[in-house]
Amino acid sequence: MTPSGVARLLLVCHASTRATVRAAFPGDEPLDGNGLRRAAGLAPRIGPGRAVRGTELRCAQTAEALGLRAEPEPLLADCDYGRWSGTTLTEVEAGEPEALAAWLTDPEAAPHGGEPIAALLDRVAGWLAALEPGRTVAVTHAPVIRAAVVHALDAPALSFWRVDVAPLAMVALTGRGGRWRLSYPA
Repeated sequence: MTPSGVARLLLVCHASTRATVRAAFPGDEPLDGNGLRRAAGLAPRIGPGRAVRGTELRCAQTAEALGLRAEPEPLLADCDYGRWSGTTLTEVEAGEPEALAAWLTDPEAAPHGGEPIAALLDRVAGWLAALEPGRTVAVTHAPVIRAAVVHALDAPALSFWRVDVAPLAMVALTGRGGRWRLSYPA
């Protein structure tokens, strides 16, 4: 039972895709076979609660494999990587080393023409602030989960790069009155 006014959030990273295996900036690709199988195996651990998901196909497929009837939530969409979408980190590093370095060291930078990390952090903080009490399961992306952890810990924006989130990783947050705590998933 959830105490009155407490939001319990389970963030689940989508399962693997071809882009995650290649270490590429994603587009809107489907899950790969391994990711689909692993997500289905994780379903018994998810539990009840309101379910939401990122708008991309990989989130929809992960939620379905987990047995969730998740509503799409635009604020849980992946970071917009602009023209880097579909390219690997190695390719960007080889072709645009200064741009990549700027992106990795300045949260306001968007050399790819997409969304800066600072904007992603603000978007996720806004979604967390509006989250209603009760239990929510959110199937989303590694960058969104990183942003939620940074917000929960009230950490500096550059801490974003110090949080690793693997496919199907789960992170639990508990919040009340705008304050969040990181906890272990049950």
